[in-house]
Amino acid sequence: MSAEVQRAINAVWRIESAKIIAALARMVRDVGVAEDLAQDALVAALESWPTAGVPDNPGAWLMTTAKRRALDRLRRLKLLDRKHEQLGYELDMEQENAGDKLIDVLDDPVGDDLLRLIFTACHPVLSFEARVALTLRLLGGLTTDEIARAFLVPEPTIAQRIVRAKRTLTDAEVPFEVPRGEEFDARLAAVLQVIYLVFNEGYAATSGDHWMRPALCEESLRLGRVLAELVPQQPEAHGLVALMEIQASRLPARTGADGEPILLPEQNRARWDRMLIRRGLTALERAERLGNAPGPYVLQAAIAACHARARSAGETDWARIAALYAVLAEVSPSPVVELNRAVALSMAFGPAAGLERVDALRAEASLANYHLLPGVRGDLLAKLGRNDEARSEFEQAAALTRNERERQQWLKRATECASAG
Repeated sequence: MSAEVQRAINAVWRIESAKIIAALARMVRDVGVAEDLAQDALVAALESWPTAGVPDNPGAWLMTTAKRRALDRLRRLKLLDRKHEQLGYELDMEQENAGDKLIDVLDDPVGDDLLRLIFTACHPVLSFEARVALTLRLLGGLTTDEIARAFLVPEPTIAQRIVRAKRTLTDAEVPFEVPRGEEFDARLAAVLQVIYLVFNEGYAATSGDHWMRPALCEESLRLGRVLAELVPQQPEAHGLVALMEIQASRLPARTGADGEPILLPEQNRARWDRMLIRRGLTALERAERLGNAPGPYVLQAAIAACHARARSAGETDWARIAALYAVLAEVSPSPVVELNRAVALSMAFGPAAGLERVDALRAEASLANYHLLPGVRGDLLAKLGRNDEARSEFEQAAALTRNERERQQWLKRATECASAG
């Protein structure tokens, strides 16, 4: 197989797998079986495309192939009722009219298989950790290693969660649907976290040759917008949308001409998407108007808004950002929040203030393999002129990251410290 075809298959799969799994789950009503059928379609592509060539619409090819396998399975199981016959008819029409969208013949008040898939994977029959891990796997197409790094837990733990979660959903015969009423509210927190974790994987990829995966950001933002309109009185849903809108506005400025990462202070703010910023600020205002004590997403959106409103890095209100992180640490305590708080304190009150906080986090077991801990510490040490120590921290950050672009960035910082003596 040529490298070009392999790259095409990988790219298409990364973008289309969640949609394929969601559509299959609607047909077979089993997310585990749906994932298996989607993998079968991927195998078919690996066998066919190297000789036949990559189709003009590779996503549609994978979807059609996967749905045909699902239909074959339904026929074999003698579960082909009228609904399945209609799906088969639509598949035949789709084959004849390549590129046309398959008409959804099922009742669909929400209009989004992916959203239905998230709520199914976030069923309360699963533990909270299993819900998030399973949905990241199905929606974002993330590997178990990538999910493990997002959770800061060992990879085998995540693998076991995913296998057990799929088995539990099957055994419990969980319906493939968006719940209503109290059940909807009960699953909302997990769904919000899932959407944001997928967004973050697109915003700063944990591994690979590219620092960002914009398609994941776009899909998460789309789902967030849909969800916010479904729950208009939920401030956290609007807070999440606000946060993602504002962060997504920076995507054009986050990499250079060669794909190298550009950190927030060095970004050309003229390249920020002003329309997304306006949408984000509007969503934040909508969340704040709903009242109640702000939740974690509203607080993070308020922090992002501080950056968005500043015309330059030097005009950023770091004191307010540090204060918001202090509230966030009370509402949603975590070592990562404390690390971000340390950065804000360093910007507001000097690197020594931030370093004291960072040093207190070095004993946190969950941050032992988190590359940003030595990365932040190295940055603060460099600002204090402790270049030898900073170089060591940057080298450690480079060793811990799985993203090649980020690794090069940390090594560059280490080299600069070595040159500075």
